[in-house]
Amino acid sequence: MQIVELILLAAIWGASFLFMRIGAPEFGPIALIFLRVGIATLVLLPVVRSKVARQQLRSRAWPLLVVGVFGSAIPFCLFAYSTLYINAGFDSILNATTPLWTALIAMIWLKIPLDRSQVLGLLVGLVGVIILVWDKIGDGLPEVWLAIGAVLLATLSYGFAANYSKQRLAGIPPFVVALGSQFFATVVLLPFALFYWPAGSISLSAWSALLALGVVCTGFAFVIYFRLIENVSAAYATSVTFLIPIFGVLWGALFLSEAVSLNMIVGSVVILLGTALGSGKVKFSSVRVSGP
Repeated sequence: MQIVELILLAAIWGASFLFMRIGAPEFGPIALIFLRVGIATLVLLPVVRSKVARQQLRSRAWPLLVVGVFGSAIPFCLFAYSTLYINAGFDSILNATTPLWTALIAMIWLKIPLDRSQVLGLLVGLVGVIILVWDKIGDGLPEVWLAIGAVLLATLSYGFAANYSKQRLAGIPPFVVALGSQFFATVVLLPFALFYWPAGSISLSAWSALLALGVVCTGFAFVIYFRLIENVSAAYATSVTFLIPIFGVLWGALFLSEAVSLNMIVGSVVILLGTALGSGKVKFSSVRVSGP
């Protein structure tokens, strides 16, 4: 049953890039994400029926604000911006660099040493990113490079949020973290969303994409994700990272007719290999498990 939930979660989160690509041009990145996290907050609102949950939300308001900003508000907006210039499949592949940043930040900030296999994974992941963006060099479009930079900054923000959450929100139930982070992301984005609110009419397809983002890709997906953490383990739940690019590329090709280049395939494989090594999920038998 858990493997079915894991695949379903990957399919849902892979589709989020598709929905952002549909919704961002009409809503604009900031308004789209404000509505996304706002809808997700409503979906997760039943959590506050518990008195204990309400107390935890109040007592950990500041850490939840930080996680909401760096784990949702900033990276979601950066991803939405990137979908204006690069395709959904490309975005989903770059998203797989998140565990690499998480490991690197843990080493620098928390002084958690990386073994040789993990260091190799960081280098392999970097090579994968270079391969992936190589065919963009000839485009000469600064918007494309800004979009790629936005995605990498978003995954860096995810990495920081993951480490910060582990340090400051240990022992807090995952559903409380989910609700609190989405609520504070909504509050922080509100003034920016009002300023950048779309002036034109919004099509039915864009509204549908927004609802799918908020209800399915955020609210419902969090429920599945935290069920996996509770019923299996956090390591098992985060392994969804390896499956998301498959669905991101698949949905983009099927529904948006996005081209799948050789660079995307090779870059994806190399990035996923680097991620597997960098996150410690795969080790070469010839590599000693010791400090670099």
